[in-house]
Amino acid sequence: MKRLTVQQFLQEKQNTEQTDSRSLDESVLNIISGVKKEGDSALVHFTEKFDGIRLNQIAVSENEFLEAEKAVGSQFNAALQKARQNITAFHAGQKEQSWFINQMGGITLGQKVTPIERVGVYIPGGKASYPSSVMMNVIPAQLAGVKEIVLTTPPQPDGKISPYVLAAAKEAGVDKVYKVGGAQAIAALAYGTETISRVFKIVGPGNAYVARAKKWVYGDVAIDMIAGPSEICIIADETAEPYFVAADLLSQAEHDEQARPLLITTSRHIAETVQNDISNQIDQLERKTIARQSLEQNGRIILADTLPEAFDTANTIAPEHLQLMIRDPFENLPNITNAGAIFLGNYSPEPLGDYLAGPNHTLPTGGTATFSSPLGVYDFVKKSSVIHYPNDALNHVSEDIISLANAEGLTAHANSIQIRKDEDDA
Repeated sequence: MKRLTVQQFLQEKQNTEQTDSRSLDESVLNIISGVKKEGDSALVHFTEKFDGIRLNQIAVSENEFLEAEKAVGSQFNAALQKARQNITAFHAGQKEQSWFINQMGGITLGQKVTPIERVGVYIPGGKASYPSSVMMNVIPAQLAGVKEIVLTTPPQPDGKISPYVLAAAKEAGVDKVYKVGGAQAIAALAYGTETISRVFKIVGPGNAYVARAKKWVYGDVAIDMIAGPSEICIIADETAEPYFVAADLLSQAEHDEQARPLLITTSRHIAETVQNDISNQIDQLERKTIARQSLEQNGRIILADTLPEAFDTANTIAPEHLQLMIRDPFENLPNITNAGAIFLGNYSPEPLGDYLAGPNHTLPTGGTATFSSPLGVYDFVKKSSVIHYPNDALNHVSEDIISLANAEGLTAHANSIQIRKDEDDA
């Protein structure tokens, strides 16, 4: 990992060139167009082209679900059930209710909360299997009252879906699972095919093709966010356990080569020790090649003069995951304004949030934590304003409305009020 001062890091961040996405966009738009025109046959074609699998059927069968249930074992199923309980308990507090207020003169105003009817969940495949992402994306939708939840995910080299993903889908209550990944899956969810009906919102993480496809279909369908590579930022002072810090940085580095592991520390001793501990731990990892590339390309150790400077730097980064491995993390929590999820202390590592604690692990990346939030129940509902005025109440404010409408030159608006006033005066 490269070691930098705060000023050097911020200069590097500013100088980083934006990825030229024109070639990627051209490929993604061709895939979307193909799916819109050819439907299922395009899904079969693109799956064979990109995944090397010739699909005999797009939908996962009931037998495949039964096979998956047997394959995963009782210990995994028990862990899955515990995760579901914790995720459900946390997200239940996010449920919103319709509300109404009654004012004088018979006026009623309010907000009606309605679940989105049909949602598509994308779960990545390829480098790893992500049953935890199934739970995190599906359970909030279930709690919101979504009527139908479907899931798409790339097939494995044997043409099947990971049994862990299928077991999680069954546990979470997914209605249907389809063996389709990449931009073609996003297009199918957005526009529909003979097998896959279109949805009204698409959620879930994915690679660059998935992210760009979500960007291009947005507007025809809602999306949760355009997620980038996974990120962790750890703020550590002299009280942090260096071996823990190294392990936590590696837990993100193993995601993929583009993952961003960052350490901000006020202690030169911590910086040096963590770097040594990373070297000692990395060779023990199954995904050490991926982790090493992530650390070399994107890993940074940033030396801050003070904790306030460390907090300011973290808020500028606005990371997906932020760990405060410092003295008095609760006392310093108000200093953090931009982060997807915040982990406090030496014994609250990021994987705790990924799997079992309960808060959602689908989080804003790429600095978008400055304006966006973790996935939640609120992402699966829509709100309608409700307005009721009786005749007398409308007549009481009619002149005000007419005056405002005329000031904007919208005389038909004014007339809509005037004719009711005239009828009342007659």
